[in-house]
Amino acid sequence: MEYLGIDLSCAVGSLRRGNIPDKDCLLPLISKLLGYAIVAASTTVKLPQILKILQHQSVRGLSIISFELETIGYTIALAYCLHKGLPFSAYGELLFLLIQALVLIAIIYYYSRPLSNITWIRALLYCAVAPTILAGQIDPLLFEALYASQHAIFLFARIPQIWQNFSNKSTGELSFLTSFMNFGGSMVRVFTSIQENAPKSVLLGSVIGIATNFTILSQILIYQKPQAGKEKKTK
Repeated sequence: MEYLGIDLSCAVGSLRRGNIPDKDCLLPLISKLLGYAIVAASTTVKLPQILKILQHQSVRGLSIISFELETIGYTIALAYCLHKGLPFSAYGELLFLLIQALVLIAIIYYYSRPLSNITWIRALLYCAVAPTILAGQIDPLLFEALYASQHAIFLFARIPQIWQNFSNKSTGELSFLTSFMNFGGSMVRVFTSIQENAPKSVLLGSVIGIATNFTILSQILIYQKPQAGKEKKTK
């Protein structure tokens, strides 16, 4: 009995006999379900950030380079998972995250006008190269090198935003809900990567995601508290 790539025969068989499925049966099932749960949640993970920018019509405190690097990282990661033929439950969220990241970049560009020439060049280069990478039409060794570098890309995508938050002692228009969902997704993805026997490089990316997303989430909590206290005093 298989549904959406999930083998239910083991669990159903145990339950019919009145037994609780054992660990070897239950963990892969939980991993698959969590994998699809992440994919489902990823369809709206950046929506709070998008709505917050549109509501305030401001990108105050947001690092453009951070969001650009994040988009590049999603592109490489998605292309690699497609190339390796991993199950959709193991990487499906990357597709939805990439779509939302592109929408988010467009909105950030809109509220950051006028854009510098360097920003336009970066955008045009991405549009020229991304389709080739997603199609896997590059040398296999270069593909491996790109995927190895995407972990550094995700790390460096967070550093400018983390540093800007620290320097400003404020997280500006960063969305707490989006950051929280990013952190939770990285936590769950570590478990599913282990259960799906994903390459160690995939697991490493999830671990980096936990560390960087936790840092940003902590900054949002730390830097919003003083502002809340200040507002109380002025009332």
